[in-house]
Amino acid sequence: MDTIDKLITSVHNPKVKRWTELLSKKGRDASGQYIVEGIHLVKEALQADLNIECVVFAEDRPLPNELVEAKAVSSSSCEWIQVTSHILARCTTTQTPQSVFAVVSKQVHDKNQLWSAERPLVVLLDGVQDPGNVGTIIRSAEASGATGIILGKGSVDLYNPKTVRAAMGSLFRIPIIEGGDLTPYLQEARSRGIHVVSTGLDAARHCYEMNWEQGIWFIVGNEGAGVSSEVATHVDELITIPMQGRTESLNVAMATTVLLFEAMRQRGFA
Repeated sequence: MDTIDKLITSVHNPKVKRWTELLSKKGRDASGQYIVEGIHLVKEALQADLNIECVVFAEDRPLPNELVEAKAVSSSSCEWIQVTSHILARCTTTQTPQSVFAVVSKQVHDKNQLWSAERPLVVLLDGVQDPGNVGTIIRSAEASGATGIILGKGSVDLYNPKTVRAAMGSLFRIPIIEGGDLTPYLQEARSRGIHVVSTGLDAARHCYEMNWEQGIWFIVGNEGAGVSSEVATHVDELITIPMQGRTESLNVAMATTVLLFEAMRQRGFA
């Protein structure tokens, strides 16, 4: 492994101050960077060839072999910086901090990627506020072969540390657009003949009756209020997920996962 660039021991170091600012949305927006915590996610970031400014790890714990190996094959030219365990804890959000974090530039995806797939399967999040739910949806979207995600206004910050952890590396590999107002995207999709669906109790048919082999965009809404009335006006069809027992509804991440994997099943795992 290359020589470690430096050892930082003071919490007053300018780098430490900047790293702690990345724990807030304001700091992330100002810098265009975010923090990736933990051995697994730092390894995933290195393997994804993201723009990584630095990898920071605890001086009192050896750098895991899997990170040494990931560094050896990564094209990233990031710094590798040792810090005290106190600084590591100050710059991370987990209750028991892992031994490493990375400072990564936000990914910028071309919205044309939303249209480029032969059979697009795009998930639109309308005001989904729980970071765990958003991270799980991102993970399920990648696992099921979805072609993109649009994060609409009112949704949690994509780079919230809890969202990044819940996505388990899928955030690095699937096109995600922070779209704000979903209306222009939906209008464009419908003009291209893409079928726009959402879930609702008034649905005429359930998700297993729908043809998921066509180009589909589907909208999932806020945990409590559902899809907003503004966005709902652009939906072509409501569908439902059939359930047994007395449960009235599923968690938004669970429901989205059910729909994504039905789409994957109908598409023949392609």
